Amino acid sequence: MATLANQGMSSQAAFGQLGSTHIDSNTACTPPTGMVYVAVTCLEDTKFTKLEAEDNTKYFGTDSADDFDGTGDQVASTTVFPKGMTIYGRFDAITLASGKVLAYHGPAK
Repeated sequence: MATLANQGMSSQAAFGQLGSTHIDSNTACTPPTGMVYVAVTCLEDTKFTKLEAEDNTKYFGTDSADDFDGTGDQVASTTVFPKGMTIYGRFDAITLASGKVLAYHGPAK
């Protein structure tokens, strides 16, 4: 599978052409096989029960180590991401506590 190092694939991912998922319930969601969520746009003020990083030592998420060194920091389930905010990372799974999001797909490693 192509990676985001490929300019064509990178451009497609940047414009959402690899697909997206509308999440508006507290059901656990995972991207299609071979994909991760690479961007999450909040359509309402949003809290995450689970924001599972592909690599929790590299990306923030609810399952990441809270080591305060600027990488892989843990996000509390009480953290509110405001409407209109887009967060970027590499996420394997999302479960909402509240809110609605659009989660954009990108290739997994």
